[in-house]
Amino acid sequence: MRIANPLSSQFVQMRSFNRPARLFLLATVLDGIVYSVWWLFFNFYILAQGFDREFMGLVIATTSLATLVLGIPLGLLSDRIGRKRSMILGVAVYIVAIAVEVSVLNPNLILIAAFVNGAASTLYFLSQAPFMMKVSTPGNRTLLFSLNFGLVTLSGAIGNLFAGQLPAYFGGLLGVPADSATAYRAVLLMAALMSCFTLIPLWLIKEPGKAYPINGIHEQESENLIRAGETKIPTWLQTIGHRVTLKLALPNLLIGFGAAILMPYMNVFFRDKFSISDQLLGVLFSLSALLTGLGTFIGPRLAEGKGGKIRAVVITQGISLVFLFVLGFSPVLSLTIIAFLIRGTLMNMAVPLYSAFAMEQVKESEQATVNGVKELAWSAGWAVGPYISGVVQESHGFNPLFIFTGLLYSAAIGLTWLFFRKND
Repeated sequence: MRIANPLSSQFVQMRSFNRPARLFLLATVLDGIVYSVWWLFFNFYILAQGFDREFMGLVIATTSLATLVLGIPLGLLSDRIGRKRSMILGVAVYIVAIAVEVSVLNPNLILIAAFVNGAASTLYFLSQAPFMMKVSTPGNRTLLFSLNFGLVTLSGAIGNLFAGQLPAYFGGLLGVPADSATAYRAVLLMAALMSCFTLIPLWLIKEPGKAYPINGIHEQESENLIRAGETKIPTWLQTIGHRVTLKLALPNLLIGFGAAILMPYMNVFFRDKFSISDQLLGVLFSLSALLTGLGTFIGPRLAEGKGGKIRAVVITQGISLVFLFVLGFSPVLSLTIIAFLIRGTLMNMAVPLYSAFAMEQVKESEQATVNGVKELAWSAGWAVGPYISGVVQESHGFNPLFIFTGLLYSAAIGLTWLFFRKND
């Protein structure tokens, strides 16, 4: 009965979603499928094309460099032109960019396409949280944020399971080995084509005029600045400079760097250490995405049960550290797989809770800008982490990366609790 009641309550909240929210979640599902196919095989494509791991890391880092360089301007652009237009523009441009990434062989052109891909993806992503704030109520907001994140991973489960069979299929169709660059390119180009379907529900959305009111600590700080006569500073600079903005960004910086040196290479890690096949990788990543998606349904209830979003974030991320180290250092494949699945579920369960908490602290007119600063901090690590990781892998393998990631995650969890335990 205790389990049934929370689930029943969540289904009631889901029925309260308006049409823009439902269309947005449909777009999330479609994009999640494409995203999973892309990231499962893009690393293998680069390596199969004859590039080394250092260049592979540089491509991933360049994608994130776009967020680092353009995160705040793109946030301001989203605040200016609206969330729907920003999401459509972002998706349309990144479709072209990812198609170019796997259609050219010149390293410089690949890096340019990766940068454009990163910029377009950033515009799309930065607009999501403010859009969800606009189309949700205080009663269903946390569930909408969790569903958005959960559906990305659940659709990713479908995508990974499906994608695991594609290299062999295209290899047979094209008369090339399944692990060849040609087979991987065909899979990735198909993913780019599938991305076009994401535009349909986004186009059908009618964006509401105003969001439901919130009373965040950021808004109170803005009013204090006005009363203090400090309005000569441009509004966007005030937004960036607020202490709450910087506090929201710092844990993201640490977690982003920790994730950047390790998480993009989990497929390479499993292949290097255990020599598992593409098919098994597809099943493994599909199962991870499925569990993570199901975990996000638990997140809102966990936040209620533990007395707030921040408590739930700290607890889930803290426990995940144990499984991170088991994942990195266990010599047994079955134990490594279990740790991989549990770690991903716990760590990612916290993401929508922290995102919803962050948006509740700011005014609607500043949400994308603050989100831009938060994601800029995340991308600062991703702009250099993948390249550093590639260099370390070449000389020392994965062990130092697991240790350093664990230390960074620990620091981020501690700061999250220190900064926000009284605001939850």
